[in-house]
Amino acid sequence: MLDQIFDYLHFHISLEALIVLLILVFLEAVLSADNAIALAAIAQGLEDQKLERQALNIGLVFAYVLRITLLLTATWVQKFWQFELLGAAYLLWLVFQHFTSQEDEDHHHHGPKYSSLWQVIPVIAFTDLAFSLDSVTTAIAVSQETWLVLTGTTIGIVTLRFMAGLFIRWLDEYENLADAGYITVAFVGLRLLIKVINEALVPPQWIMVSAIAIVLTWGFSKRTEVEIKTQEPEKTEVK
Repeated sequence: MLDQIFDYLHFHISLEALIVLLILVFLEAVLSADNAIALAAIAQGLEDQKLERQALNIGLVFAYVLRITLLLTATWVQKFWQFELLGAAYLLWLVFQHFTSQEDEDHHHHGPKYSSLWQVIPVIAFTDLAFSLDSVTTAIAVSQETWLVLTGTTIGIVTLRFMAGLFIRWLDEYENLADAGYITVAFVGLRLLIKVINEALVPPQWIMVSAIAIVLTWGFSKRTEVEIKTQEPEKTEVK
């Protein structure tokens, strides 16, 4: 029985397979930075740290199921450009929603607010799925070994959860990070849209990674100013 399962998954362990797995994990980590910021910003809409963590945990469980489904049906999905068009439209809508949201007194954009945990979970899951439409082609191109791609995806989801947790904290520390994150989301959405229009015009992956790195560098360039109120020492009465 196990032999049949391993044969179906093309399960062959070798040094080459381990190297490919490391490459897949590296690609997942690099290409997930913009995804992690978007998910962190969405979770922050709950304005409760406990609910934010729960939303990321549960949302990424659903996202993992959707990713695995996408990978197992990738050959079929890639035949229909409508999926990529929907993914592009969804990501660009998230960007539009962010940059048209109400600003505070410091002119910082704030995305939509959520009153319920279950309002956020589907948004997190489908946002990750939209990002996966762009990365699934890369993963399959690196390796045709199904078990390798699935293992890389599993590690990638765990990495994404860790990164999203960090970005939730960093979004409060760096005032341009949210805007920078959504600019990179726009890059992914536009890349998917260009792929639908004419695949020959799609910029190579290294250009995307370089552009994302530049924008995120700007996002981390300025810390949020925190006003520290100094208390005046109490005056003692001299009798």
